[in-house]
Amino acid sequence: MKTTISLLSLASFLLLLAACSAPEEKKASEIPAIPAEVAIISNSNAGSFVAASGKIEAQNSANISTRMMGYITALPVKTGQRVSQGQLLVSISNTDLQAKKAQASAAVAQANAAYSNAKKDYDRFVNLYAQKSASQKELDDMTTRYEMAKAGLETAQQMKKEVIAQFAYSNITAPFSGVVTGTFAKAGDMANPGMPLLSLEGESKLQAVVMVPESEISAIKTGLAADVTIKSLNKTIKGKVVERSTSAAQTAGQYLVKIDLENTKDILSGMFVNAVFPVEKTSTQVSANQVLIPTEALISQGQLKGIYIVNEDNVALLRWLRLGKVHGNEVEVLAGLAANEQYVVKADGRLFNGAKIKRN
Repeated sequence: MKTTISLLSLASFLLLLAACSAPEEKKASEIPAIPAEVAIISNSNAGSFVAASGKIEAQNSANISTRMMGYITALPVKTGQRVSQGQLLVSISNTDLQAKKAQASAAVAQANAAYSNAKKDYDRFVNLYAQKSASQKELDDMTTRYEMAKAGLETAQQMKKEVIAQFAYSNITAPFSGVVTGTFAKAGDMANPGMPLLSLEGESKLQAVVMVPESEISAIKTGLAADVTIKSLNKTIKGKVVERSTSAAQTAGQYLVKIDLENTKDILSGMFVNAVFPVEKTSTQVSANQVLIPTEALISQGQLKGIYIVNEDNVALLRWLRLGKVHGNEVEVLAGLAANEQYVVKADGRLFNGAKIKRN
């Protein structure tokens, strides 16, 4: 009797489970296909360009320092402030220079008096010698005295010029118009020769500076066009290579390339960029299995990057990838995809594993 009751209970439970699950299965089967743009993995465009990363830098930039020691009496500019050429940036105490200037002026006055006296005596002895009233030796001695006084005056004048030149390092002005990008001292600090006090960059001329690996630098030539993408602005502008380094001794195998930009509106120095150079690589530079996909097709979950593959039944399946370099709007796939596989570029709905795909 107990066995019969148990069997009846089990049968009732199975019927109830089937009744509950049937509507769900029917609901899942009725989910409409998601319209999507589907593409095929291809490596036919691999190696048609060289990509490099770097940042925006000002063509005119300088670290402002002094060649004298003294207390900073004024630093009237701040980081981010725009300054004009010749505007005062730093003042350094010049009391000792004032004393040296006074000494130099006194030395010039003394040398000038000695020169004037020697010149009068020289002119007088020239006339006396012409009248045969002075000997040749007396004239030679007077000539020597005159030349020494003249040289002494020139020396004193040059010493005064040297002291006056030092004042330029006590009142430092902007060498060009631009923006103060950093201040490394404040009023009251002791300035030392060669110590950076502030940094200055010109605003009008910005350029992209990127590092190209040695395997690709041979394809980069001066005058070559480039597409430069500023990451933070999501903006791509045209540029042209104006400089290319021929040595990587100080840059660990990376060659420095500078790119002039056509339009620098809203761009700030220090922004990170990706540069793409449209060149044809040689067969030794191109990997036969290189796979590139558009970055807009990527799915991100934390540190993971993936893509939706479309199988023969038009069903989307999420697959995680290992990615390499970014080339403009495309990224290199190192592992996870093979040629001729189909994937979703973009969809008109939220994709999930097992979703039916309707090709646009």
